Amino acid sequence: MKTFVWFGCVLGALFAAGEVFHTKTGKRVTLECGFNSIAKNQKWSRGSQQIISDDGQSPLGQRSSLRANNLVISSVTKKDAGTFTCEADHYKKEHTLLVVSVWTSPHGILQVGSNAVLQCNVSGLNPGSTVQWKKPDGSLAANPVHLSPVALSHNGIWACSFSHYGQHYSETLQVMVYGRTQAFTQDLCSSSAKSTDVSVLTSVEQLDWWVWVTVAVGSLAVVLLMVLIIVLVNRIRRRKVTKENYAENLHLPKNYCQCNRPAAAAKPQQGRRKEKPSALLMESHESQIKEKRDSEKARMKE
Repeated sequence: MKTFVWFGCVLGALFAAGEVFHTKTGKRVTLECGFNSIAKNQKWSRGSQQIISDDGQSPLGQRSSLRANNLVISSVTKKDAGTFTCEADHYKKEHTLLVVSVWTSPHGILQVGSNAVLQCNVSGLNPGSTVQWKKPDGSLAANPVHLSPVALSHNGIWACSFSHYGQHYSETLQVMVYGRTQAFTQDLCSSSAKSTDVSVLTSVEQLDWWVWVTVAVGSLAVVLLMVLIIVLVNRIRRRKVTKENYAENLHLPKNYCQCNRPAAAAKPQQGRRKEKPSALLMESHESQIKEKRDSEKARMKE
């Protein structure tokens, strides 16, 4: 009997064991209840305070919303860290939310030669946990990190790592360093040294390949859009000029008789030209007719 009771307690503990979620202050976090099916009656609470209830919402509930079996919290603060309980259909699971705050003092871009401090604060962490920093070169440093003085080697991504009940987690911080170094060149002829100020500005924002692809596609789209706009503007201008010219031609007077064009040459007559008969031919023809008439009259008399 004791064996069954012990076995049931172990199963209940395993079933109720939740997950550990961590996020930075000001970010949004999603706490998963852990049930596969969508629960009808779901309740979320932090400690003894219910987050969302029928009577109203707590200050935390005003920044929270339910999505399926998940609790979404926006604009996370340090006070949000702690144990969250999800109850659904007579089952219960407890989850832990760790809120991490990482910053540099002073804020912003650090200057070479100045002094700065890197801080990492984890709210909701169990007592005795170790918090340390991982430098850009991979070496470890205790929290907080004092940069005295700031060097160009401090530029890069720093990771605040911590453990919670044997599990290790981390949050990153981007550090930007700006400084001036002196480079010396030796002149072999005059053996004089020249100092040159070299300004170095490095950025730690490392863009992934998909970001570059997005930028390239966006730039191409902008170029194509500009070309299309130019083509359309030119086409509209051409149509406008054509309409104006057509309107001017309609209002011009049509002086057909005042043209200064040379007269068209006379069209040559085709075929053989008929010549007018001469006077001699006409007289001979008339005399022949007269003689013929006289001869006919003489025959009639006979």
